[in-house]
Amino acid sequence: MIRLSDPLPEPYDELREVAESLLAANRRQAVELKVKTFEIEALKFELARLKRWRFGASAERFHPDQLGLFEEDLETDLAAVETRQALAEVALPGKTPRHRPKRQILPAHLPRIEHRHALESCACGHCGHELTVIGEAISEQLDLIPAQFFVHRHIRPQYACRHCDTVTAVPMPPQVIDKGLPAPGLLAHILVSKYADHQPLYRQAVMYARQGVFIPRSTQAGWVGASEVLLEPLVERLRVHLLAETYLQADETRLPVLAPGTGKTRTGYLWVYRTGSWSPLQAVVFDYAEGRGQSWPEAFLAGFKGTLQIDGYAGYNAVLAWQDIVEAACWAHVRRAFYDVFKATRSPVAAEALRRIRTLYEIEVELKDLSPEARAVQRQARSEPLLKDFRAWLDDTLLKLPPGSSLAKAIGYALGRWAALRVYLRDGRISIDSNPVERALRGVAVGRRNYLFAGSAGGGRRAALVYSLIETCKLNGVDPYAYLKDVLIRLPTQKARDLDDLLPWRWRPGP
Repeated sequence: MIRLSDPLPEPYDELREVAESLLAANRRQAVELKVKTFEIEALKFELARLKRWRFGASAERFHPDQLGLFEEDLETDLAAVETRQALAEVALPGKTPRHRPKRQILPAHLPRIEHRHALESCACGHCGHELTVIGEAISEQLDLIPAQFFVHRHIRPQYACRHCDTVTAVPMPPQVIDKGLPAPGLLAHILVSKYADHQPLYRQAVMYARQGVFIPRSTQAGWVGASEVLLEPLVERLRVHLLAETYLQADETRLPVLAPGTGKTRTGYLWVYRTGSWSPLQAVVFDYAEGRGQSWPEAFLAGFKGTLQIDGYAGYNAVLAWQDIVEAACWAHVRRAFYDVFKATRSPVAAEALRRIRTLYEIEVELKDLSPEARAVQRQARSEPLLKDFRAWLDDTLLKLPPGSSLAKAIGYALGRWAALRVYLRDGRISIDSNPVERALRGVAVGRRNYLFAGSAGGGRRAALVYSLIETCKLNGVDPYAYLKDVLIRLPTQKARDLDDLLPWRWRPGP
């Protein structure tokens, strides 16, 4: 590279060549700088757009079941764009790297493996004198050891009596599967992988084979069936406790089931029942049914008395006709009806309805930490006047709309459920919507995309059993794997009268 400090070359034509070379280099740098500037601006725009999607208002851009998968890709996109932007900025002349946020502190309970990086020599590289340790620079990285198989080897000495030829030994402890190969930890892992992590059995078989352990899908299926038979009495106790509550939410979703001998699927359903978000008892029970008719919730809810919060589906009408049942409706479904209209038409009337509903939800956010009694008082003081005004506005607006229009249908949906939409005002235990029970179904929706259908009606019933325990564990802050492993160890010897001690909210790990 030629520098201005170098002696001027002779003759003058060589000097001219040097000047032209410098000018050309300067022009190239200017072009490169302009390109980098445009690149940074484009990346900043892309980053801002992605952040609006990630952190902006939670409008219903996607079906809730799709949101988790979408956010995974979005987080990856954000990281990639930020990295490219940082690299582009560093490449600019005189540009210093952007300040990076502090790295996340890793959980204290994780074991630490120390790697010490000391100097080979304690002599100062500048003056040769001895160096003194004045502190330590510590950084941490998170690592993972993949799941490892191991074998429990049970050794039972055989004892013989030389006098009478009797042979005896300590009996084997009761097992989930008598004389079976799998230990409770493996069974719990298969159940959690299938029903909590949504990994079909054939996919698990492939993962195990990578470790040199071959467990065919059919073998796993047999183990799952045996485990679920053992868990069934526990889920029945869960159902008894749930039905003793006086406020439940209910919803349902389809579960395709393989029809025997046809190679085709028919539609089964998982009905789900959940206690209230503020109930001392946090429980969810799934019930598999071969249809979506009124007889299924009638059979499950027999004996229940109290408030049932639903989305307005007519399949619950027979239950709602019982004298001891009060219907509570869901404001999220009302909002959804107006949102669909607004999304399609940008109607200012729909926008006004959404604004009024948003105000009701903003009040709920402020009241979420109050006691049920205090929450009810505040709702009557703050939300009830808003609902009275909202009802008058809906009645007046409906008169101005063409019958049968999408907006008229949305208003009709709200007015047709108005009494049930007001129930939450008088009872602080009741949520403004049935979103909590809908969240319990999200795992089913993800699993349905992965394993597509249940192999039989029995498979649907078994899925309901395990989903009930796993979702109830989640509500109570219990690790489903630790819970199922321990429960599968204890159930073979647990007395029926002590089953309640193994329910997720009472469970304590065994010794």
